[in-house]
Amino acid sequence: MEPSEEQSRLRELARSFAREEISPAAAEHDRAATFPHELVEKARELGLANILAPERYGGEGLGPVELCVVSEELSWGCVGIAGAILLNNLAADCLLAAGTEAQKKNYLGRLCTPGGFASYAATEPDAGSDVAGITTRAEGRSNGWLLNGQKMWTGNATQAGFMVVFAKTDPGAGSRGISAFLVDSDLPGVEVVREIPKLGQKAYSSCEVEFRGVELPQDALLGRENEGFLMAMKVFDRSRPMVAAFGVGLAQRALDEALAFAVEREAFGRPIIEFQGTGFKLAEMGMKVEAARLLTQQAAGLAGRGERNTLEAAYAKAFAADTAMWAAVEAVQVFGGRGYSEDHPVAKLFRDAKAIQVYEGTAEVQRAIMVRELTKRAKAGARANEEVAR
Repeated sequence: MEPSEEQSRLRELARSFAREEISPAAAEHDRAATFPHELVEKARELGLANILAPERYGGEGLGPVELCVVSEELSWGCVGIAGAILLNNLAADCLLAAGTEAQKKNYLGRLCTPGGFASYAATEPDAGSDVAGITTRAEGRSNGWLLNGQKMWTGNATQAGFMVVFAKTDPGAGSRGISAFLVDSDLPGVEVVREIPKLGQKAYSSCEVEFRGVELPQDALLGRENEGFLMAMKVFDRSRPMVAAFGVGLAQRALDEALAFAVEREAFGRPIIEFQGTGFKLAEMGMKVEAARLLTQQAAGLAGRGERNTLEAAYAKAFAADTAMWAAVEAVQVFGGRGYSEDHPVAKLFRDAKAIQVYEGTAEVQRAIMVRELTKRAKAGARANEEVAR
């Protein structure tokens, strides 16, 4: 798919920012696990943060394709810093999917002001990819809702002014009894208990959050009651291409680092890229990175046109995440002993890559989605053939 002039301009802007601003700061933010406030605000000023929020609320008013363009380039510099900059788009997608005009004006407007952040709170200690298994409860009251429960791995929670929280409103109805709520972080009973120590992607916080008797007004409900699960699934279809783009950016960085090293590093009197064992690794990396990029563009393109992309989003997320992890491992191998040292960026790439295979639905969950969607298509095809035969 040929990029538009706007998309090409955006890619160059994001690429320059990643190389000139993010990459030089990545190692220090990783080492100290510090949130990159200055970089986030610079990205916001350049139009690289609130990609999905419409212009009338202060955002860029762009779509999933442009979000993936920015995500890939920023992730080349550092996936953790890219997460700090871009996770607002998860909350924005929820508001765009189900918010009232008053909710959009308030919460999207807050997202798009300096220092504005939001969290997406779905995962729990005993419910990750299985969103239907959450136990956080929102009880209806005459004047609103009473929220109790616990969330885990809540991104940017230490910075967030509000959270999109998924809770059971009809505990006996399974996935059909879940609703979404807009919860201000400064309400009594909302507590960010701790930042969870992580293997990689340390530049943004992933937190344990508790809700103890949090009183919410009626208009805190986002969308219709008991339709939160459907909204979460729609948002996953739109957010998984962004995560896939994280994987593409990291894999591209792994290729670039390994390639530059293999051209310069000599063994037995010649550059190691001339040895088939190394050269073939790099060829495979280049092929898989490009395939992951194309799958990601396809999934984002469908979402941008408002078409169903559940299968394509699963393809992209799983393949790009697996490619990122594989490419990072191979980059370490190309570097040899140096790759095992934190003196070189490939060690950090290795640590950062693993999370991409886990969040937004694990690699295994993506494959389960593929099986389900392929089965649907096969059955639909069989029914169509039967109709023709008649």
